[in-house]
Amino acid sequence: MYNQMVVGQPTDEIANSVFHALSDPTRRDILRRCSGGGPSVSRLAEAYPMSFAAVQKHVAVLERAGLVTKERRGREQLVHTSPDAVQGARQALDQLEATWRGRVDRMAGLLARSSDPEQGSTNPKGHTP
Repeated sequence: MYNQMVVGQPTDEIANSVFHALSDPTRRDILRRCSGGGPSVSRLAEAYPMSFAAVQKHVAVLERAGLVTKERRGREQLVHTSPDAVQGARQALDQLEATWRGRVDRMAGLLARSSDPEQGSTNPKGHTP
């Protein structure tokens, strides 16, 4: 699902969801806390100066983005990270980086050619200086 994230395709919605989820520092912290195992939502809530319901909402955003899954064990809901979603976000960023690096390289090439006296530099109106 996440391994084929390509900008401009339907998976943009997934990328938007992942980046939205990662934009909040509390949610990023929840992800860090869940990476070593599956803490319960109530255990996570103890770590934050907010209500249990607020932490549940943060976990729900992460879950909708595919960054975590919840597993019910008795009365508790354990939260586990989903590394595939993070990999998908990384792929989206890698593609954006490649696109922009290519553009910057092309602009640098154009600038180098326009400032090369051998190329016959011209001003913006097409007149030779």
